[in-house]
Amino acid sequence: MSEWPQPILFGAAYYYEYQPDVLDGFDTERAKRRLEEDLDLMAEAGFSVIRVGESVWSTWEPENGRFDLDWLQPVLDGALEHGIGVILGTPTYAVPPWLARLYPEIAGEHRTGQRIAWGGRQEVDYTHPAFRFHAERVIRKILDRYADHPAVIGFQVDNEPGLQLFHNEGVFQRFTDHLRHAYGDVATLNREWGLVYWSHRLSTWADLWRPDGNAQPQYEQAWRRFQTELTTEFIAWQADIAREYARDDQFVTTCISYGRPGIDERAVAERMSITAGNPYYRMQDGFALGQEPVGGHWSQPGVAALYRAADAMYGSRQEPFLVTETNAQAIGESWHNMPAYEGQWRQAAWALVSRGARMIEYWHWQSLHYGTETYWGGILPHSQRPGRVYRELAQLGAELRKAGPVLDGLVPHADVAVLYSKESEWALAAQPALAKPDGGPDRDSFHSIAAPFYKGAFDAGLQARIIHTEQLGSPEDAATQYPVLVAAGIYTADDDLLDWLDQYAAAGGHLVLGPRTAYADQEARARLEVKPARLAEAAGVWYDEFANLAEAIPVHAVEGSGLELGADAAGVHWADGLILDGAQALAEYWHPHYGRFPAATTKEHGRGRVTCVGTIPNDAFGSALFTWIAPAGAWRPEHQTVTATSATTPAGDTIRFVHNWSWDQTEVPLPAAAVDLLDDTTYDQGAALPLGPWDVKILRETR
Repeated sequence: MSEWPQPILFGAAYYYEYQPDVLDGFDTERAKRRLEEDLDLMAEAGFSVIRVGESVWSTWEPENGRFDLDWLQPVLDGALEHGIGVILGTPTYAVPPWLARLYPEIAGEHRTGQRIAWGGRQEVDYTHPAFRFHAERVIRKILDRYADHPAVIGFQVDNEPGLQLFHNEGVFQRFTDHLRHAYGDVATLNREWGLVYWSHRLSTWADLWRPDGNAQPQYEQAWRRFQTELTTEFIAWQADIAREYARDDQFVTTCISYGRPGIDERAVAERMSITAGNPYYRMQDGFALGQEPVGGHWSQPGVAALYRAADAMYGSRQEPFLVTETNAQAIGESWHNMPAYEGQWRQAAWALVSRGARMIEYWHWQSLHYGTETYWGGILPHSQRPGRVYRELAQLGAELRKAGPVLDGLVPHADVAVLYSKESEWALAAQPALAKPDGGPDRDSFHSIAAPFYKGAFDAGLQARIIHTEQLGSPEDAATQYPVLVAAGIYTADDDLLDWLDQYAAAGGHLVLGPRTAYADQEARARLEVKPARLAEAAGVWYDEFANLAEAIPVHAVEGSGLELGADAAGVHWADGLILDGAQALAEYWHPHYGRFPAATTKEHGRGRVTCVGTIPNDAFGSALFTWIAPAGAWRPEHQTVTATSATTPAGDTIRFVHNWSWDQTEVPLPAAAVDLLDDTTYDQGAALPLGPWDVKILRETR
């Protein structure tokens, strides 16, 4: 199977070894019958890929040095017979009990001297030589046995890395050496970190204190950066081993759970053949556009969050990506059971494809009958009989087979670029700008600042591209490619980055500055300049005071600004005390104190513009702001439950993905002639496009 089975892969993680029918042995008649039934059902549903093997080191190597590799052979042979490609995983994220027992020193420490107890997964310090020896041995055994199998189209190394920050002795000593090489001597470190504070000056490297009790933000910044470098090195090490066995037509990746503390997603993806990620989201009423719930669960809430997850995956390499895990039935704990309403699996999958997904793979094929994830429902329920989930996904599989060839190589459009800074994420975790509702620190302050700007653009009908600070090209090219660039929460930035933002606006781009941007330097030290540092002149506004807001403060548009705000527009959580110095006020607060400061300002700069938003906009404010920034285009739906996104094929065709995120049937007038890629219906310009409840249409504009 030298080529991908189809342009957009479709399937699920398949754990043959987990199923009750095979617990008595892989060679029993029941086990063989179960495998054949599963593969037949997959083929009938249009599956083109399965992921195998990444979770069961103790099955591959039941005891030290004794390997059992043959059990997977019938799965790969059967997949080949059914035209299904296989992604083969390495099992290093879940170590067997014998390894933890024989080498207790490999246990990760969540605090110095406090080991992470074995019994879950990802408990191991993956820098430890003993772990590396055994990990490499099992990886090579598996790949030597199966890498050449014609069903194998790629490899997934490890699984969702970066869960832990390790405080082991060896890790700390590596950190000390890292600082010694980076700074040269303790005098330089003392100066750069400001260690005169609270008597922290070092006289020798032996004085460096442990991270457990650290309260210094510069130390924390370096510690977090170092931990992600360990993860990047570990995953790249595995990928390099896999490449020794891989054919030219096989890819190497790892599946990323975005937002884990020990990973820099961009850096890891850069070392892979292709980005792969695991977006999970709340369905049912969580997909009711404009009425989505907020907070309360680790999975992504709301339609905008689904698109933001997809854009984050695309942004890791600025390339198409694979979805290695996503919602099958209810995903989550045993008390969180919300399988999709009819149509929502199609909606989510096509939304991901519209933003660059080249694979939709569900977690997982069959609901487990035991273990931690018993109620993380699979495509088949516990009865093992195909039900509603299977039937709806089979429909989706047929759609992907039909439309996939046209969508191969799709490049999603972007009206707005949203800047992402891992360094700022760490810095705002160490010194959070925002508070949680209970008054405690919001360690996710970076996303709490940046996400409302993304959502404001989304609610205004715009499409966003997430760009990491390390991915910026020339300011001139960026101004052409991305007419609007949002820099919100970019707290930690060196002079070069801030000057680049200035040059981007001068070259013709519209720079949108949000709270905390341009406040600290690359060491997370507060800058000496008035804020926004190095950008105050370009923005025509500055501030030297700021405040947390206990309650939302209503804002109103300044007469003659062109901005239109409803009565429900407000600033939340934060307010910069902006002082006009050449800029025009766009919006002001209704408040006896904060009314002296503008909530948003704008000023021409060179061939472009800088708009400064001194607060975090609520939904109404954010949507209105981006409607002012980028007035409505012909394809921007007026219906409040409908979204329309677009992309370009390598042939130059424009593809439109039109979603109805509600129970209500509706119609959308088409601004251009188009053909439905799923049922071949043709529409003239101005025709009404019918959308049923929780429906999605994929259209190719006709010339």
